[in-house]
This record gives sequence, C-alpha cells and structure tokens, in this order.
Amino acid sequence: MSTTAPEAGTITMYSTTWCGYCRRLKTQLKSAGIAYNEVNIEEDPGAAAFVEQVNDGNQTVPTILFPDGTAATNPSLAQVQERLGA
Repeated sequence: MSTTAPEAGTITMYSTTWCGYCRRLKTQLKSAGIAYNEVNIEEDPGAAAFVEQVNDGNQTVPTILFPDGTAATNPSLAQVQERLGA
C-alpha cells in the first residue's frame, strides 16, 4: 500500500486504468517534468480505502497525495505545480 507522503517535488497519483481525467493529468505531468508514482486503486485495496477516506467515501480519481501529506481530487496541472512550489 502506498499512502505515505511522496518525496519532495513528486506526487502520488491514485487512479484507475479507465479514467480519462487520470490519463490527461499524467500526460500533462510528463510534459511539465513532474515526477509521480501511480497507484491503481482497483489493484490496491489500501489505496482505495485512502481515496475513499479523503473523498467522503467515494473512489474519486485522480486523487493526488502531496509531499506535505495533503491530498487533492482531480486537480489541474497548475494546481499541482502551485502545491509543489514549481
């Protein structure tokens, strides 16, 4: 299970294989040079539970975990960059 805060300058993205919003954000992160670790909530029950915890019981993806331990649901690239101080 990967619900510990990521290293500074990186994020953890909780996603599914079929999520269009996840695919879009991954493409944007790659273009911006932002490192991320992806966790498929359909394959990791602990990650699914974490996503539900931060989203009022819903498995809403993408859910992003930041190095400071905070999370954001379906953020824009600009919001990710701002939170990382990029």
